[in-house]
Amino acid sequence: MQLVTWNVNSLKARLPRVLEYLGEHAPDVVCLQETKCTADAFPEAELRDAGYEAAHHSGGRWAGVAVLARAGLRVSDVVCGLPGEAQADEARWVEASVDGIRVASAYVVNGQAVGTEPFAEKLAFLDAMATRAAQLRATGTPLVIAGDMNVCPTDADVYDPAAFVGATHVTDEERGALAQVVHAGNLRDAYRVVHPEPEQQFTWWDYRAGHFHKGLGLRIDLILASDDIAASLGDVHIERDYRKGLKPSDHAPLVARW
Repeated sequence: MQLVTWNVNSLKARLPRVLEYLGEHAPDVVCLQETKCTADAFPEAELRDAGYEAAHHSGGRWAGVAVLARAGLRVSDVVCGLPGEAQADEARWVEASVDGIRVASAYVVNGQAVGTEPFAEKLAFLDAMATRAAQLRATGTPLVIAGDMNVCPTDADVYDPAAFVGATHVTDEERGALAQVVHAGNLRDAYRVVHPEPEQQFTWWDYRAGHFHKGLGLRIDLILASDDIAASLGDVHIERDYRKGLKPSDHAPLVARW
């Protein structure tokens, strides 16, 4: 099984790159975030022509998530929305069963600034994720929660921790809330299972000031896998080339194989 998570930062703008990726790598499952389209505008026909079925939760110009599955893999029991999230209309969570695995694509609230209402909503969203992760894992079905978590798990996942003191994505509150998701679902950070040494590898780079070429990034896109999947992981890597080229997203795809 090959699973990819990718915050595409507008599926309309990035569809050629997405189709390029599907054609080049033929992943089994793809979790997308920030699709930024209405349900009517979601490109189901184009993706179907590329050989993929889509389960999506689309909310308009902001957010939006999807799970794509390669033709031949059965997709069932689609659930849109996360019980307990503060803004249910923001389309930040979709889950589906794919080939016997429960897969959720998540786009966690950014949080904007510590102490603000969006920051409280972010912590509430992570808390709701933990509750849902526990419910899903209690079924005994293999589980993957993948997406843009908007949290750097450790200082090794930040290009310069000193530059983020007092900012979001790195606070003890956010990291603790993310750790609760991992604990509640009995999950593992797939990247760190395969790459346990805390070398700096990133999935997001700001568009401004050449941050990508300077290596100034964050590792905020994660694949959280239940132990039964984590034990079989053979490769986890970041597709940096898709952060380059024509109209790239500010995120690169994160890939796991087992």
